[in-house]
Amino acid sequence: MNSCDKCGNPNIIIKKKQSGQKLCKDCFIKSIQNKVLKDIRKYDLLEKGDKVLLGLSGGKDSVMLLDILNSLKRRNIIELIAVTIDEGICGYREEGIEIAARNAKKLGVEHRVVTFNEYFGMTLDDIISKNNVKEGRRNACTYCGVFRRWIFNRVAREEGATKIATGHNLDDETQSIVMSYLEGNIQNLTRIGVKSETKSDRFTVKIKPLREIPEKEIALYVVARELDVHFAGCPYAGESFRAEVGNFIKELSKEHPTIMYSTLRGFDKMKPVLKREFSQESIVGVCENCGEPTASRLCKACTFFKDWETE
Repeated sequence: MNSCDKCGNPNIIIKKKQSGQKLCKDCFIKSIQNKVLKDIRKYDLLEKGDKVLLGLSGGKDSVMLLDILNSLKRRNIIELIAVTIDEGICGYREEGIEIAARNAKKLGVEHRVVTFNEYFGMTLDDIISKNNVKEGRRNACTYCGVFRRWIFNRVAREEGATKIATGHNLDDETQSIVMSYLEGNIQNLTRIGVKSETKSDRFTVKIKPLREIPEKEIALYVVARELDVHFAGCPYAGESFRAEVGNFIKELSKEHPTIMYSTLRGFDKMKPVLKREFSQESIVGVCENCGEPTASRLCKACTFFKDWETE
């Protein structure tokens, strides 16, 4: 019978392949909200009084996370500030910034826009133009990821944030696990997880409240909630190894709908062993160039700039 398994409403909007559960719009929205809030409690992601910096791109994942975390802000459990990074991707980022600003304003959430150009003196388009001078160099996602992490950590300290919340979903996390395994990057496997661990007070703890929510359900949630979302994909993303791995996992999921969950659960069981056997303890100091935390003389971002200077 095609009716909601929760309330009996005949107007269902989803039948979950992995469980067979059928839900109407209201029950689906409530189930997603309850799941995210339950995971926040289960994994001890937030504490009362936390000031949370939310990375708000304007895309579906971050807008959904803003919607849910705002419920904790309204109950005075957390403080919330949304930060949008303008990487400088011409013809793409402008709309996302506008949408992010509208969402934050609608909810009365403090919103700050920061740019690559402000902190690094160049845009991502500039960086890729420079990078493409020579063949065999890193792709856009490598540079973007390093510089975005640098900015979020710097801005979190500037704002006095105690947590950085990102909209990484189940698909993202599964891709990271598979990529790291295929590349033989065991150190990265020891760091993947719902909550970062750090021994340096210059690193702000990062959390992923949407880690167990599939991308398709996030897309359905924002449509059901009629949220204002930037659906366009980054023009550089198609070049990445992550995109290839993501397509591979999506194909597997068509015939094996629980594959991402089983990958995540299996990894979480193995992670304590990986950390015990392979995690490398390093003394975290500060980058001699920018002052950000690093285990080396220069942080990764400054290493990129140093490489460019010597070319």
